[in-house]
Amino acid sequence: MPDMRDTIKNHQDFIVQEDDLNARCAMFFVRARPTKFSDGARYGLIVTKRLFRHAVDRNRSKRLLRDWIRFNEKNMHPDLDYIFIARAAILNATRTDGRVAMRKALGYIKKLYADKKTEK
Repeated sequence: MPDMRDTIKNHQDFIVQEDDLNARCAMFFVRARPTKFSDGARYGLIVTKRLFRHAVDRNRSKRLLRDWIRFNEKNMHPDLDYIFIARAAILNATRTDGRVAMRKALGYIKKLYADKKTEK
């Protein structure tokens, strides 16, 4: 299995910025921004206690997101850091539905990033 991206651990890197690229679906939001480090892009997960009261639900949501990220690694742009924010509908999602939704969201982000680069 190929190496996964590093994870975002610093609180400052999770803060929303005005120029973040966004994509959404019923199961999650995705925010992306240019990476701080040239040697590797990272990803971060946000699964809040406010939305998922039980630790079992939070852990399941994170496991699903990591699986979908690992499956769609090739669709992630190497110059972007991604932040995935889980929504309540993720608990009712199947593995296949999530993988398809993740592919579409990452494709949309990649398209937005390409369009943004051509603007400059």
